[in-house]
Amino acid sequence: MMSKEWSVTLNAGAKMPAFGLGTWQSKPGEVGAAVEAALKAGYKHIDCAHIYGNEGEIGQALQKCFKEGVVKREDIFITSKLWNTDHAFEDVEPACALTLKNLQLDYLDLYLIHGPLSFKKGCNIMNLKDEENLGYNPDRCAKTWEGMEGLVEKGMAKAIGISNFTITKTENLLKTAKIVPAVNQVECHPFFQQQKLKEYCDSKGITFEAYSPLGNPGRPMKGEDDPNPLEDPVIAEIAKKHGVTPAQICLSFALHRGLVVLAKSVKPSRIEENLKATQVELDSEDMRQLRGLDKNLRFLRFFMMKEGLTAEEFWDVKGDEAFTVKQPEEKRQKTED
Repeated sequence: MMSKEWSVTLNAGAKMPAFGLGTWQSKPGEVGAAVEAALKAGYKHIDCAHIYGNEGEIGQALQKCFKEGVVKREDIFITSKLWNTDHAFEDVEPACALTLKNLQLDYLDLYLIHGPLSFKKGCNIMNLKDEENLGYNPDRCAKTWEGMEGLVEKGMAKAIGISNFTITKTENLLKTAKIVPAVNQVECHPFFQQQKLKEYCDSKGITFEAYSPLGNPGRPMKGEDDPNPLEDPVIAEIAKKHGVTPAQICLSFALHRGLVVLAKSVKPSRIEENLKATQVELDSEDMRQLRGLDKNLRFLRFFMMKEGLTAEEFWDVKGDEAFTVKQPEEKRQKTED
């Protein structure tokens, strides 16, 4: 059975496959084979980042697949991300150029600001000192975005976007942005559905992309009492009903919500199994039950915040809660009709 072709159209006009392979935590020596297995299995979307430290190996795998005729460059979608040490306007283009060199590509389909925090250039993130953590500054972020916009003009990136941005921080960015971000890539899974952020992104024409859609069981700083979506009885029952795995239900749920979703694995069998989530057809009752699992529970808590800053402040909890999402005019008219 062929996988269903889930896709979204970005505000820049490009078509983005809604199911992709994530490469975070994919180790050197494993990631190349994972990318090759994914492309051979039918994946059309690979998500990368400079900070993952594996783009060179991914580039070799991509070239191998191009040369062997597995896929053509124009038929796949490649994302990468600008790391926090390269937020200065003058550092954006060289950082993207390095990623292109490592991936052995002429352009990226999508380039994201990996996160709103800025770090001092050249710092060691494994031993980040507080004085090297420059934190979030809306004016500096605006200059970073100006540099990102230049990449589109030069053809280095077809679309640009953001990652780990709240409503508040996105609103700040939009005050000066000439190009509206095409994508906001954030943590999202059945226990942390981020519905308001999704509605906000929808209202601005920003595609909502989910990383860690299974809750990332191997994540850093995992709490001993953290619940596991893959062990949830509701998800297990829906999986049994459809004759699939809990992981496939979590992935299918994201797709049925209209999200772009990234599934990470280095095992060929699991890579193929994850892709089969695109074949699962959830009904309205399934969706109702899955929506009811939201606990507003953020799992990834290791973001490098400056000393004295609380998680609630970092994630703009109060500001985002107070924000009123306005429906686009077209959607409002349909609702009124």
